[in-house]
Amino acid sequence: MALSLSGGALVRNGEAAMPTNEPGRERVLDPIERASEAIFGVLMAMTFTGSLSAATSGREEIRTMLLTAIGCNIAWGLTDAVMYLVAAVVEKRRRITLLRSVRQTTDRQAAHRVIADELPERFAHGAQEDTFEAIRKALVAAPEATTALSARDFKAALGVFALVVLATFPVVVPFVFMRDVYAAMRVSNGLAIATLYAYGHLLGKYSGGKGWRFGLVISAVGMALVAIIMALGG
Repeated sequence: MALSLSGGALVRNGEAAMPTNEPGRERVLDPIERASEAIFGVLMAMTFTGSLSAATSGREEIRTMLLTAIGCNIAWGLTDAVMYLVAAVVEKRRRITLLRSVRQTTDRQAAHRVIADELPERFAHGAQEDTFEAIRKALVAAPEATTALSARDFKAALGVFALVVLATFPVVVPFVFMRDVYAAMRVSNGLAIATLYAYGHLLGKYSGGKGWRFGLVISAVGMALVAIIMALGG
């Protein structure tokens, strides 16, 4: 349960552990979560389109592939969404444990050690005593936490589902509108690579690195993963 300071408030994995001054500006899904789910959806769809043969595939085989690809991504999108909610409950439970641990101890040094164990290592090592005390006071003053799922949690789970499912369409749409299977495969692969590059670029910019470099790396890694998955029978 990693903690950090953001905008003067205690934040855990991008989610505030206490009220902030700008409650409406928090992202439902951060860029890493959005990119990861979309990339997963693209890779899943590519394992189906990559199994087609331009020489032997007819319209019936293509129709079966389309339905299978979309159905599979819907199933995995639903699974990811449910697991997101499960993880949210677990994280809320851990937050309650942290709050109670800090609140119930009368030893400030012990409370500081609890907080330090939950902070990123580099931050914890460089933090001063007054920083830990400020965090302790913020936790003590924070409202009572609950494990109940919020509207934000369900909105985020819906976002996870939508990202996985929608990522299917750039890969499969060419087969709907193009009669030439070989040409559709080329266009599909091109769109898939472009999508992987776009989300890699997003991750690169988010990390503060070079977007184009991350885009190329994610594209190459994605294609390699598809090849491995197909070789293993996926």
